[in-house]
Amino acid sequence: MASFDPTTTAVVGVHLQNDVVGPDGAFAGFFRAEIERTGVLDTAARLLDGARAAGATVVYTRVAFRPGYGDLNPNSPLLGMVAQAECLEDGNPGAAVTAELAPRDGDHVVTHTRVGGFQDSDLDATLRGAGVDTVVFLGVATNASVEGTARVASDLGYRTVVVSDACSAGSPEAHEASLGSLGLLAEIVTTDELLAGLSAPAEAHA
Repeated sequence: MASFDPTTTAVVGVHLQNDVVGPDGAFAGFFRAEIERTGVLDTAARLLDGARAAGATVVYTRVAFRPGYGDLNPNSPLLGMVAQAECLEDGNPGAAVTAELAPRDGDHVVTHTRVGGFQDSDLDATLRGAGVDTVVFLGVATNASVEGTARVASDLGYRTVVVSDACSAGSPEAHEASLGSLGLLAEIVTTDELLAGLSAPAEAHA
């Protein structure tokens, strides 16, 4: 069993926002059916609570744009959809983390304006400032923001982990294909494996 030192591990919840994962969100037509089928938000809640209990750092990456969208560069189809739907505007409920997974005291929230969480954001500085060398990802969508952020984490030298059952995409096929690609760059684990690894005896982390 893989072990994870909670003192140097961050669990990163990717785009767990109303417009992305909510039943009435702007992207519900893309992602909500799989979110409901897999129960991924319940799994995410269990993972985040377990990580906090183990003493790991919890970080949320949140994509949001200033009112008027002056900081939105719609250079990809996905960001073009944001512009068309006029969603994820900072200060609006759609851009907020969904209430069932809301950040707790001591958690970190990093806001950014690209698909991946590291570009033009404080994510790397937040992780390094917390003494993190292992980054664990969960969220939506597996094949977009989760994969994009995990790939950069790997390139930046972090031990990179993706929790397979705490992520979902627009279809099972897209989810599985993304995990297949990420297996070359990250460890793919389940929620049970991650939580067991965080709770492993301290000597396993030495």
